[in-house]
Amino acid sequence: ADIPVIPDLEEVQEEDLAMQVAAPPSVQVNRVLTYHDLDKDLRKYAAFQTLDGEVDLKLLTKVLAPEHELREDDVSWNWDHLFTEVSSELVTEWDLGQSERED
Repeated sequence: ADIPVIPDLEEVQEEDLAMQVAAPPSVQVNRVLTYHDLDKDLRKYAAFQTLDGEVDLKLLTKVLAPEHELREDDVSWNWDHLFTEVSSELVTEWDLGQSERED
């Protein structure tokens, strides 16, 4: 049962290809604009005031929220805590619905 076997050439070539890693593609990365840059461009260029030359966006640009109102702190989620909180709220809502039906 312990007879050594000489591998075929095809098997050796398949193993060599399996151990090789392809080179990653080279992609040109363009600079991503910040909120500040976008806000500045929005107010600066009249081209952003209309869409397709027909739709007036001036009213929309006046009511857009500033960047500092959109920023939120990163909050890590704990699955157990989040699950307990959501299930507790659902049970509370269900209990309220049951008590309203009974009344």
